Amino acid sequence: MSQDTATIDNKYQLFVERAAATKMVWGLMGKGGWANTHAGDDEEVTLIPFWSDRALAKACARDDWKSFTPTSIPLGEFLETWCTGMAEEGNVAGVNLDTHMHGTETEAYAIALDVLEQIKSINSTVSLKNYPGVDELIADLNQITDQEEE
Repeated sequence: MSQDTATIDNKYQLFVERAAATKMVWGLMGKGGWANTHAGDDEEVTLIPFWSDRALAKACARDDWKSFTPTSIPLGEFLETWCTGMAEEGNVAGVNLDTHMHGTETEAYAIALDVLEQIKSINSTVSLKNYPGVDELIADLNQITDQEEE
């Protein structure tokens, strides 16, 4: 049974708010690397799942991912390295997927922009290595968006 759009939207918003507040996201790490799967019905596109809380990630460490461990990713690294790299490689993010793999599948730059806007809206900051501030990273991500639309 699929989840309704409101539930999926709420899980996405929870991810954005928690990531901005806690300055971290969660993934599942195994001996061979990070958990990933195919996006929707497209076997050409890799989906890498991320969660806002350790418990949500741990709940998905089953079946093919039963040997995987919830692992935190600092938010700055997630935004600068993961999201930009995924955007360049054409991978998508799975956000707060549940044990049935229901959740939002989105372009990596889109989730980064949403988290960065949330950080700005709560007058917070995030530690970035390659950018002097949030606005500069937003500008770079917007360039990726513009290039994809051309």
